[in-house]
Amino acid sequence: MLLRCTERYPELSKESAVAEIKLEDIGKIYPDGTRAVGEVTLTIKDGEFLVLVGPSGCGKSTVLRMIAGLEEISEGKMYIADKLVNDVAPKDRDIAMVFQNYALYPHMTVFDNMAFGLKLRKTPKDEIKRRVDDAAEVLEITEFLDRKPKALSGGQRQRVAMGRAIVREPKAFLMDEPLSNLDAKLRVAMRTELGRLHLRLGTTTVYVTHDQVEAMTLGHRVAVLQAVTAKRPYNLAQVAPPTELFNNPANLFVAGFIGSPAMNMVYGELEQESEGRVYLKFADKRVYVESEALHSHPGIDNYYGKKIVVGIRPGLFEDARAAETQAPERTITVKTDVNELLGSESYVHFGLDEAPVITPDIEELLADTGTDAETLGHETRFTARVSPDVPVPDGSEIDLLIDTSKLHFFDLDTSDKIGYAPRS
Repeated sequence: MLLRCTERYPELSKESAVAEIKLEDIGKIYPDGTRAVGEVTLTIKDGEFLVLVGPSGCGKSTVLRMIAGLEEISEGKMYIADKLVNDVAPKDRDIAMVFQNYALYPHMTVFDNMAFGLKLRKTPKDEIKRRVDDAAEVLEITEFLDRKPKALSGGQRQRVAMGRAIVREPKAFLMDEPLSNLDAKLRVAMRTELGRLHLRLGTTTVYVTHDQVEAMTLGHRVAVLQAVTAKRPYNLAQVAPPTELFNNPANLFVAGFIGSPAMNMVYGELEQESEGRVYLKFADKRVYVESEALHSHPGIDNYYGKKIVVGIRPGLFEDARAAETQAPERTITVKTDVNELLGSESYVHFGLDEAPVITPDIEELLADTGTDAETLGHETRFTARVSPDVPVPDGSEIDLLIDTSKLHFFDLDTSDKIGYAPRS
């Protein structure tokens, strides 16, 4: 259960309330006829931290700006705290936005930057000081209140930008890739701080990022967006908690986008032997499929003997030399290309003699560019995440054991996961 600021930090908020945000069939069409957003129906729950994630051009920032009122809504309705806000000005929506570039005034001190919005609202001076001091304490920037932005690090500037939003005590926070300008190490640290801050305040938060690791670690739920196309007039691919997205992706797009390293995909075929055992054939390999994988794909028996797309997470592989038990029926032999040793794990890269999977998105891209699929070659690239305890020299031949109980199977024509149903 989220902890409201009135419960644990009453000094931060006496009257502010969090809010539910509802998007009902929201769409955005620009004057030249370009559709950026289509058919987005989404409820951001009271006090929830929801992340909008997707590749560049998928419409996530546009959706955020429509919530903020910075982009006009072309279609549908939007509600904040049960109030229709389609025609409500940004300043009257009682939300606070944190931008990628901090947007701090360089000539003002940290205190004045944080207090600026309150001064515009003619908030009493003693109330301004109380709010700024309290927010600075929570963000651990009290000692910087008299400094100007140029004297701060990137992480400290981002805290100031957060503080400016917090002091307003809004119904909701909107964050547009707030960590993207930070270096990798600081980004990880600030990610943790954002999670802690939300736990303290409990304010409804909508967070935009292209980084799926940020999305998976921060979001209570994650909305995966994809670009609108001529054949697909909608953006939302799946909305679910992070573990649901990882373990039960609705389609090939979500499966390929969520997870690092990305899910391996290959064309394959399931065949059932007379005694009921099911085997997967892909490239020149053949492995036994555990029953758990079959049971998690209702109706999979209708696809036996047909070409499908198979998804194998890198973590489902194990170097057979390091395995506690041997399972020849679930083991494949491959020739490695490169082994990346990361200390706690190794990424083994290898190729399979099979043409790469052409998803609907890739198919449309090829059509738009007039490129033939043959130009993609006839090799499918794979990554296996294995233990670093057993050395794997580049170019060596190794046996990899596959956990086939967690395989993913997708319909070749629709790209949907076979038998997909949301899990509670």
